[in-house]
Formats: sequence, C-alpha cells, structure tokens
Amino acid sequence: MLEKFKKHVDLNLPFLKGKRLLVACSGGVDSVVLAHLTQRSGLDMTLAHFNFGLRATESDGDEDFVRRLAEQLGVEVLVKRFDTEAYAEKNRGSIQMAARDLRYQWFQEVLEKEGFDFLVTAHHADDNVETFLINLSRGTGIEGLLGIPEVNGKTVRPLLVFSQEEVMAYAQAEHILWREDSSNTSNKYLRNRIRHEVVPKLKELHPTFLQNFMRTQSHLLQTHVLMDNYIQTIKAKLFEENGGSITIDIGELQRLQPTAAYLYEIFKAYGFTEWDDVHHLLTAMSGKEVVSKTHRLVKDRQHLILSELESIPKRSYLIFENEEQPDLPLNLNLEDVNSIEKSGQNTIFMDKEKLNFPLVLRNWEKGDYFYPFGMQGRKKLSKFFKDEKMDVVSKEKQWLLCSDNDIVWVVGKRADERFKVEDSTRQIVKITWAT
Repeated sequence: MLEKFKKHVDLNLPFLKGKRLLVACSGGVDSVVLAHLTQRSGLDMTLAHFNFGLRATESDGDEDFVRRLAEQLGVEVLVKRFDTEAYAEKNRGSIQMAARDLRYQWFQEVLEKEGFDFLVTAHHADDNVETFLINLSRGTGIEGLLGIPEVNGKTVRPLLVFSQEEVMAYAQAEHILWREDSSNTSNKYLRNRIRHEVVPKLKELHPTFLQNFMRTQSHLLQTHVLMDNYIQTIKAKLFEENGGSITIDIGELQRLQPTAAYLYEIFKAYGFTEWDDVHHLLTAMSGKEVVSKTHRLVKDRQHLILSELESIPKRSYLIFENEEQPDLPLNLNLEDVNSIEKSGQNTIFMDKEKLNFPLVLRNWEKGDYFYPFGMQGRKKLSKFFKDEKMDVVSKEKQWLLCSDNDIVWVVGKRADERFKVEDSTRQIVKITWAT
C-alpha cells in the first residue's frame, strides 16, 4: 500500500510535495494509517487532533494516543478541546453536525494562522460509497452522486483510491496500533447503519462492487464535467453584464428545454434553493424576486436581473455648505464659480440661492417626482426610469440630490429645471460627481 500511495501522490497529487500538511488524526485506524503513509512518504506533516469531549475518559485516551503517535513518528501535534454538546445545544443542531462544524472551523483557523498549505484527511473509498448512498436516499442531483471530492480547496483526501479493507490490511501487516471509537459500532446514526447493514450486502451481491462503484463515479464525474462545460457556454450566451448586475433574457431561457433543469444548472452556483419560485419568476409580474444568502434574482419586464446582495446603505446623507463630506457614498464636490462651463451627466450648475442647505443625498422612493431640466412640467421618477430603460436593481441604486423635499439632481442622469441658472442668478454652484 505504501508504494501505491507514493505513486498516487506522484501522479495525481504532486502539489503536496514540499508543502506543509496538516493531517487530521482521530486515533482511528484510517487516520493513523494515513499518518504513517504520509510520514513514510517523506511529506512534511503535523498531526491535528480534536477532542470533542463526548466519550469522557475514552476521548481523553484518544488524545493521549495521538500525542504518543506524533512522538513516535517524530512530528508535531496540535490538539483542540471543546464542549461539543454545549455548542450543539446553543446552535440547536445535532451532535454530529456540531462536531463536524467545530472540527472544520478549527482546521481552517489553524491553516490560516499557522501557515499550513493543505489539510489532509483519511476518507477512503468505502466512505465514498456511504456518502453516495446517504445522498441518494435523501434525493440529490448529479453533484450528490459524485461523492467526496479528492481535492476541495485546501482539503485533500489521498486515501479515496483505497478501500477500508486495504487500509485495515496495511495496519495489520505493519503492526500499527489504533484506537477503536465505540460510537462507530452503534447503529444510531444513518451512516453507521449504511456502513454495517447496507454496504456489506452490496459487496456480497457482487464481489467487485467497490471497484465497479469507483468506475461508475469516474464516469459520472466525466459526465458532470461535460455538462458543466456546456452550461458555461450557455451562460456566456445568456448573461449580459450591466453595471455590476447580470441581465438574462427570459424568452431565451424559456426556449431551453427542459426549462426547470436548465434553471437549476444555470443558477445553482448563486445559492438558490427554492427552485419552484425561480421557475415562477419567468411568468411573474415585474418586481418579483427570489433571494439566496448571497444573491437576488429579480423579474424586470422581459428580463431577469441577477445581482449580489449588498448591505442596505444609509438612506440619506446631509451635505453642509462649505464643509467636506468624507462619509458620502458618492464622491460629490460642490464649488462656487462665477460662470457656467460645459455641463454633462456628471456635472451640473445650479442657482445657489435657490438651494436650502444642508442638501440631502438619498435613494429614490416610490412617489418621487421632479421637473426634468429643459422640459416643462413635472415627471414621476418611475416614468423617467422607464424611459431611461433602467432595470429594477439600477433604480434601487439610484441616488438623488435634494433641497428640502425637492429633487435637485437625479445624480448622473438629469438636473431639475427649478434650480437652473438664470440671467438673474447672482451665485452659481458647480456640482460634480467624480465616478
């Protein structure tokens, strides 16, 4: 097994060489064998052990064992203790999920603070089968059937090409000692029931079940790569960048069949989970939206607008006369001038005596109206935005410069006729938005 491990690293994981590796070690046979293989392959490693405090003296015995193992292998060891039950109760989760969260949170902290390059864990082929069956039983897409990735960011699992049987055989042949976790024999947890009752039956049904399973997963992964490449091509055709957001033509989406499957593949990377709601957006009224933890998808007439969620900005800012304004969301500059120069979208000239300071910079609100420069009569901003073909997201981001309750400038778009410079004007202020 050692030679097969070295060859696997050489061919498929060469980036591990010369790097600082944090090897997760519970004291069980899988992680202890991983520690021996890593050390005997000449890789630079440090052991990491998390004491969950769930099995009293047994947990402390695991910790002592890992410390002695590190001494035996001549490597350093990092240990973390935590009250897992208290954490689970506080966060209203299961013990299993609490243990997993705490473990990986700590691993991430150690990677960042101590400068390790990779976290190496002891998941093997049988673990992959269990994960596949768990996901299958709960309902999943093709990603769930791919099982555990060998490389996921900074986490590497070099034993996935080995079976539990191979790991155990190596430990016995090399007279390697390990600790048995009593919780692994219990069928209280779903994974254990699958491990003890389902997988052995599958192996009995077909002697080469595990090898066949690994080949099937390889085929699934290749299919997934092909599909992902195709979806990226589709997104490149559909997605149109528009001021920090992405605009997608609904008609083009509806021509993709089956539409629901395409919607899932196109938008899954943005954290959406309510797929019926996403599908309903195609025929919903403008302004309807679906929100994930990171993104929002908004219906805007004949398009969907995809954008990242942003923290809600302060709704209004005061701009005092002759004072610097360091906290404004826009870089506005007010300057007294003697004459009108060339104006543009980012520069306007106003009659200063018509302005009441402090001015107010705020986002637009429904019901707002102004008197567009060069026109007679007032116009609702909603109608102005429609004429400007502004989408829902752009409207929400639009800033207004106001004097009392009157709009002076739809910033970057149009000034208000009521504040324009006339022949009788005695004081002129130049307002510039530096983008």
